[in-house]
Amino acid sequence: MIGYIRGILDSRYEDRVLVENGGIGYEVFVPGAELEHMPHTGEEVKLYTYLHVREDLMQLYGFLTRDACDFFKLLITVSGVGPKGALAILSTMDVDSLRFAILAADAKAISRAPGIGKKMAEKIILELRDKCDADDFLAAESGDTIGAKDRVSGKDVSSDSSKDAIEALVALGYSSTDATRAVRSVLALDSSTDTEAILKQALKVI
Repeated sequence: MIGYIRGILDSRYEDRVLVENGGIGYEVFVPGAELEHMPHTGEEVKLYTYLHVREDLMQLYGFLTRDACDFFKLLITVSGVGPKGALAILSTMDVDSLRFAILAADAKAISRAPGIGKKMAEKIILELRDKCDADDFLAAESGDTIGAKDRVSGKDVSSDSSKDAIEALVALGYSSTDATRAVRSVLALDSSTDTEAILKQALKVI
């Protein structure tokens, strides 16, 4: 298994890059969204990788962060997704947005990826929702791992008031993902459990 590759970015294409290391050029498939954050050709790059092996094929997939690589591996555990499907999803949305889409059961957002229909998006949500730790993600997003997690404890989007606030935001035209993200942000900073109060604060951050 190749955990990561560090080398010189030789060239880039629509869905992959060529990284030179030790005189060998490694073809690495990467999400389109991450191509924008790649260094210039001729500069050093480090990619966390996953090696996909079939009887007739070996392909290397790479990501700029370990989190993206780990989530890619999680996606391909869903039957029917496969590396190409997982890459298509991560090319359409970043890991943070995907995690929130799963937590918010936003199949519409996930199904925007080429080759991923509504049923497959719903399957991804069903199989991965319990594997997405919303509190840990929220803590990391706020930059205060301990404090944020303590504040969120006991208050999440499963409560009636939070659900009502999310439904109200969706009714106003916001996506389930954006609504859930906003409500979680409010819960991390405010002890209020009143639907109206949560909604007012969520509208300020959405």
